[in-house]
Order: sequence, then C-alpha cells, then structure tokens
Amino acid sequence: MSFTSATESREIGNRIVVAGIAAIVLVLGITAVLLFMSLPDANAFNMRVERLFVENDTLTGNAEIKLLEILAQSGTAFSDTLASYRFVIFVLLIFATALLVTAVAFLVMLIALNRRMGRIERQGIEVNSLLISRDQKSVYLNDFEFKLTDAALETLSVLAEARMDDEVLSGAEIEGVISGRDPSDCDEAAGATRIKRLRDTLGNQLVSELLIKNIARKGYMLAIDKNVIKMV
Repeated sequence: MSFTSATESREIGNRIVVAGIAAIVLVLGITAVLLFMSLPDANAFNMRVERLFVENDTLTGNAEIKLLEILAQSGTAFSDTLASYRFVIFVLLIFATALLVTAVAFLVMLIALNRRMGRIERQGIEVNSLLISRDQKSVYLNDFEFKLTDAALETLSVLAEARMDDEVLSGAEIEGVISGRDPSDCDEAAGATRIKRLRDTLGNQLVSELLIKNIARKGYMLAIDKNVIKMV
C-alpha cells in the first residue's frame, strides 16, 4: 500500500514538473508573440518613402532627387536594423526559456534531494552489507572500503556483535568489553571517546553519524539490520 502511494506521489510530482515547464514555455511564447506583434513593420519606412516618390513626381531637381535617394537608403537601413532587433529578441527569449526551465529542473532536484536526506535522517542509512575484516583492518560498507585503526576496528566490532544480539551498549560497557574490565569500573567518557574516534576514522560525517546511533540515556548501537553484518 505504501509502495503504491509513493509511486502515485512520484507520478503526481512528475506531472506537476512537466506542467510547470509547459506553463513557462507557454507564457514566454505568448510574450514573444505579443512583443513581435507590437514591433513596427520593417517595410513601413520604405512604404512611406515610396508614397513620397509617387505623390511628389514634380520633384525633379538634383537636390530633391538626392534627398529622396537618401530617404530610400535610410528606409532600407531601418528595415535591416529592425530585422536584426527581431533576431536578437528571439535569441534572448530562447535563452530566458532555457534558463527558467533549467532553474525549475534544479529546484525540483534540490527538493527531491532534501526529501531523501530527510528520510535518511529519520530512518538511518540504508546498509545492504557490512563486512568487518580484522585481518585487513578494513570495513566494507555497501562495497565501500574503509581502512580503520586497531582501536576503531575493535570498537566497531563490539558494536556489531552487540547489534547482532539486539543490544544497546553504553560508553562504560563498550570500554569494559574492549578493556576486559567490569563496566562498573569503566568511565562512560572513555567509551564515548572511542565512539568519537571511530566516527573520525570513518571520515564521512553523514555515514558515521547515521551508522552509529546515540540513543539517549541508553547508549550506542549500529542503525542497520543485524542480518547484513558479517565478521571475518
């Protein structure tokens, strides 16, 4: 049921994105049409000059003819300039459309990423396999290899064994298991320090913070399925 709901939500989101992009293109298209319609006709100046020639056929002097030729050349220049303006406006509208569509796409990607990060923060990191190799002093987390120090590897091993037994260990208990002493004789801060060093060794803050959960007033545990843990 939840799978169907998630699928429907994703389909609705995709339709909203497509509708938003289509609306952007439509609005810019209408704007372009109205803008081009409001521009004057490129041949308007030439038509006025032609009318001037027709209505003033008595202008036969050299000065008058020269003036008419200048007006005709000016009309041609105006027509070419207006045509270039139309092309520039068209290119700018295409560029604006591309930018807006890209902005919408990036916005949707950021929203989706934030939602996914929120789910990860609420549910913990999704781990399909956790292999602890004592001989190689390595940890393989979803096929990603992490080289650990002896102390960090020992701390992670203790947490893994506790997770397989569905146990939550306090800092004192972690220190007691590693040092071989009774937890009542160990300091809580010592175990917390080991957890901190383990997280620092893992390096990736997101991985370390979500992999190792700190349960208030109880202790520490691995926030993964115990069935994916293997130790060699």
